[in-house]
Amino acid sequence: MSQHVAVLMGGWSAEREVSLRSGEACARALEGEGFRVTRVDVARDIADVLGRLKPDVAFNALHGRVGEDGTIQGILEVMRVPYTHSGVLASALAMQKDKAKLVMAAAGIPVAHGLVVDRHEAAKRHVLPPPYVLKPVNEGSSVGVVIVRADRSHPPQEIGRPDWAHGDALLAETFVAGRELTCAVIAGKPTAVIDIKADDHVFYDYDAKYAPGGSIHVLPADLKENVYQHVQELALRAHAALGCRGVSRTDFRYDDRPEGSGQLVVLEVNTQPGMTETSLVPEMAADAGYSFGGLVRWMVEDASCER
Repeated sequence: MSQHVAVLMGGWSAEREVSLRSGEACARALEGEGFRVTRVDVARDIADVLGRLKPDVAFNALHGRVGEDGTIQGILEVMRVPYTHSGVLASALAMQKDKAKLVMAAAGIPVAHGLVVDRHEAAKRHVLPPPYVLKPVNEGSSVGVVIVRADRSHPPQEIGRPDWAHGDALLAETFVAGRELTCAVIAGKPTAVIDIKADDHVFYDYDAKYAPGGSIHVLPADLKENVYQHVQELALRAHAALGCRGVSRTDFRYDDRPEGSGQLVVLEVNTQPGMTETSLVPEMAADAGYSFGGLVRWMVEDASCER
């Protein structure tokens, strides 16, 4: 009998729609690989649902809070259901951006200067000299990220509005100009590096990530050999420092402008990278010789509930 895989998708985070797309793509690919697949739109009764389904493996295609922050991972470990991607600690740590930066910095990984601020305070005054970035400490897919430009005379007012839905704690970081790079780790090895050109977008925001044509992915990135290898090395080190397993994706900024500093910093590590038709990890996996079906099959075979 074929293995029964429950593909967990949807949920109720700000990234629900992306998760549904990731989950459906993975479910179809797993069916093509011969698995018996049940699609699960995750709600607060997920433990009851899994108890009835009794899957052999849970393929975690959730993004954002609950699915990516160690919560669903903890439920799966209590139920002894092997699951894909990182465990409880690595998931929680990577999702809490300020804490992840501390761990990476302690491991000698370069990160942008930053501090945690209350959103109401950040709406009153510049918390760092412009240009700088404000981002929720525990969201993904660039949800809630605000770029404060160098010529902005006052802080962004949207972060102080009553309808702000991304928490009161924000991470303020010095803006690093230059190129957006990304590198994944699959089966303990770094992939090729992608240079993300986000077209009209100031940075690789939600639309650039998920809208068709929102960005151009240059694979492999046109970088000096020593810089290229350093990006791969840092992706591996960040993956290890946070205790990730399976697949992760590390995002970078690299200031290679003629007037720039040559600075290369890690922005964050994604323990649940997107698996949509415009996502980066499937593209990097293909370059490494994995078909999409082969990639998701490997992820199921790598599933665990040990940490």
